[in-house]
Order: sequence, then C-alpha cells, then structure tokens
Amino acid sequence: MIHHLKGQLIEKNPTYVVIECNGIGYSVNISLHTFSLIPDSEAVSLYTHLQVKEDSHTLYGFVEKSEREIFRLLISVSGVGTSTARMMLSSLQPKEVIDAIASGDVPTIQSVKGIGAKTAQRVILDLKDKVLKILGEDEVFVSQSNTNKEEALSALEILGYNRRQAGKVVEKILKEDPDSTVESIIKLALKKL
Repeated sequence: MIHHLKGQLIEKNPTYVVIECNGIGYSVNISLHTFSLIPDSEAVSLYTHLQVKEDSHTLYGFVEKSEREIFRLLISVSGVGTSTARMMLSSLQPKEVIDAIASGDVPTIQSVKGIGAKTAQRVILDLKDKVLKILGEDEVFVSQSNTNKEEALSALEILGYNRRQAGKVVEKILKEDPDSTVESIIKLALKKL
C-alpha cells in the first residue's frame, strides 16, 4: 500500500524514525542496520512495509530495498512476526541472514534473541530455496574479494562439482586457513567433496 516515503527527517531513534511528508508525520519502525545507514541530513527516503492488523497499522522502513525483501521473506515463515524479523535484521547484517539461511547455519540464526532451535530450522527450511532463487548461487558465498577462493570455485565447477556445495567446502577451508593457495584449496576441497 505504501511503497516508500521521501521527506524530512524529524526524529531519529535506534528503533524508529519520524518522517514528515507533505505535512503528515509518519512514525516508521526500523532495524539497527537501517538506523546506521540513515544520514543525519533532513532529507530521507525509506522503502516501507505496511503491517495491517485488526487493531493497528504499523510501518516498517528500510534504506535498502534488499533488506525489505529479506524482512518480507522472514515474516512469511510461520512463527516469525514483524518484531522477530526486525530483531534478526538488528542483530545480524542482512548479508549474514542470507548467508546463514543459504548455508543452513542454524546456530547463527538461533543466536538472535527470541529465536529457538525449531524456529531457526523452520526459517532455513522455508526460505533456503527462495533465498537461492532470489540472489542466485554466485552471490550467496562471495563474502570478500578473495580471488583465490573464486579461482578455486571456478576450477571445481569446471571439474563438474556443484558450485553451491563446493562453495560451502571452500568457505570451511578458508575459515581454517585464510591464506590458503588456490592449489591447496582445490586439493583439500577434492578430498571433502
């Protein structure tokens, strides 16, 4: 219903902002991630999500369109409401949420206050395919500009391995030894795949 708001920033808090648009002040709930991205200047633009309930209409705002999409995916999961989704996007960076879902990392999602093991598993189960479709397999595993990692992944892909599976193995290898050479990454990955 309300796609975005563009107006004057009246008030900025870690959990909400007030934006004035044509004489109307909108109170918009935000995550800490969005809070950190909102400039202190007067002009501000936020993508919004309107949550309509029987007793309330609540606006949620996001600087990045991608964060809003992640928020919408999270609230589509049974047992995850807007408060929990906002808490996830405040505790973890949107990229971390996506990577945790894509790689099936239950402990990372469970580290968010208010999310238990069953909810974390449900989030991963319900959203893993959607996340991979939306972002594409390539984007999910690219965390830093590591050319050794990219070269190793390309080589493994040429050898016939699934990029997503190879990506998980290569991530683990690089966590153990971030300075691995392309050759050593490939050799270790071939043993684990």
